[in-house]
Amino acid sequence: MAVIEDWTPELAARIARDNGIDELTSRHWAVIDQMRRSYHETGASPSIRPLSKASGVPVKELYQLFPKGPAKLAAMVAGVPKPRGCI
Repeated sequence: MAVIEDWTPELAARIARDNGIDELTSRHWAVIDQMRRSYHETGASPSIRPLSKASGVPVKELYQLFPKGPAKLAAMVAGVPKPRGCI
């Protein structure tokens, strides 16, 4: 994973493509932006339920957007550490 300071939207798109997400939609970006915002505010990445609540994206949709484990994959694309408890 890239260092947090080296993250760019272009890098996010590349990481997403490498993980089976062909295009980042506005719904993806809502989650990615919230993941980054939460990390910068708290120093920790949110788990799936808090991420869903804060981003306004239902848990079921998170699994559609980030199919290989939504919180972990969203964190990877967002350039932040995976949430505690993610394997």
